[in-house]
Amino acid sequence: MSIHQSLAKTKDVPDLSPAGTAFMASYLEGLTLVERLHRLLLDVIKDEFERVGVQEINAVQALLMFNVGDNEVTAGELKSRGYYQGSNVSYNLKKLVDSGYMHHERSEIDRRSVRVRLTQKGRDIRMIVAKLFATHSEGLMSRGVLDQSGMDDITRSLRRVERYWTEQIRYIY
Repeated sequence: MSIHQSLAKTKDVPDLSPAGTAFMASYLEGLTLVERLHRLLLDVIKDEFERVGVQEINAVQALLMFNVGDNEVTAGELKSRGYYQGSNVSYNLKKLVDSGYMHHERSEIDRRSVRVRLTQKGRDIRMIVAKLFATHSEGLMSRGVLDQSGMDDITRSLRRVERYWTEQIRYIY
């Protein structure tokens, strides 16, 4: 059940003005689209891996490697920098290290802290994902799905929502 369907059935939704009700409906539809787009992105990556014969890792792990890129980060930084959206980061890191996609090294100062970076095998996976995204970028433009202005508008709007949600977490609770 989507966010929109779930809240629409809830009796605890506050009374809103007609404009507020219309905005909330659009807001809930937007939230549902964000959820759906993330799942579709993972499906697209999974399909590409099936096409090129990559079977050892999943789409979540591939997206994590794409986001890490040339950086060396701690497990905590993966989430704080937005490189990883899931809840089981330790499991995925261990699997990627054990499979040779990432290298890990304990900090000399804080032995609890582990820094990770991509191996060549991980950079090869990152390249597959980068090529896929480049193909999509070209396709969106060439088919007239979005132009630069439309993409910039979407990105600006999503950043404003991100800032709003971040402020809600930091200042209200």
